[in-house]
Amino acid sequence: MTVDIDKTPADTPPAGPEAIKAIPVRHYGRYVSAVVAIALLAGVVYAFSQGKINWGAIPDYFFDDRILQGVGRTLLITVLSMVIGIVGGILLAVMRLSRNPVTSAISWFYIWFFRGTPVLVQLIVWFNLGLVFEYINLGPFYKDEWSDFMTPFLTALLGLGLNEAAYMAEICRAGLLSVDEGQTEASHALGMKHSKTLRRIVIPQAMRVIVPPTGNEVINMLKTTSLVSVVQYPELFRAAQDIGQTSGAPAEMLFLAAAWYLLLTSIFSVGQYYLERYYARGSSRSLPATPFQKIRANVLSLSSRSKPTGGKA
Repeated sequence: MTVDIDKTPADTPPAGPEAIKAIPVRHYGRYVSAVVAIALLAGVVYAFSQGKINWGAIPDYFFDDRILQGVGRTLLITVLSMVIGIVGGILLAVMRLSRNPVTSAISWFYIWFFRGTPVLVQLIVWFNLGLVFEYINLGPFYKDEWSDFMTPFLTALLGLGLNEAAYMAEICRAGLLSVDEGQTEASHALGMKHSKTLRRIVIPQAMRVIVPPTGNEVINMLKTTSLVSVVQYPELFRAAQDIGQTSGAPAEMLFLAAAWYLLLTSIFSVGQYYLERYYARGSSRSLPATPFQKIRANVLSLSSRSKPTGGKA
């Protein structure tokens, strides 16, 4: 005997919850602000395009030999000044953190003086120190008049480098203080000297804190080199001024110099990003994506969205 069992809807398993369709919130204020920003940018571009500026003179002199030589001198003085600033900053930071009150006081006075006076004033003072020191006498090694010794290049190098050391000292001091004191104590317990502890333990870990502001200082130094034109050093800004006076296009040459500064700072910014990413390896499990990786991810996401999704027949 067989029993027929009718399958009713109650015997079927219950259907799952209906998928929630998320509707993004519309931010109308963002659209309005974007339109306003684009309109302002377009207005500025239009105003400059209608001005009495000979824009054709900029590409004519963009790769002029005098401009390229000025760019080379700007990069040279930037690199050398930063080397002096970084080395002097590390030394001043160590002196500032020293338990010796004399070295600590000397470091504090140096930082106080050079951070408290403008760079332009320091450059002019270095250039005119011949009023105080008529001769420079280093014994049997070197002896000459101050005016011959203090060339525009040396004036720019000392003025920018020694001033930068005061700022780098505070950056380095912050980086050294960011390292836990227990690591220093552990290294001393293992018999490591203080200098070796700084070189092998403290400074490598402090670089993660030191590198980002140092990158900003490099970019700032690149722009600050324009001040050395007052001591007759022929860097980029000085070269642009000279060409502007002889060509009759002084304003156009200022825009040309600004374009070169923007180009150089952009290159330095990319280098800063990769340097920060390198020193972030020990502090974060996943490194931030590079600009090329971000572009690739955006392109792939856009291509995947554009592909049609097939449905079941």
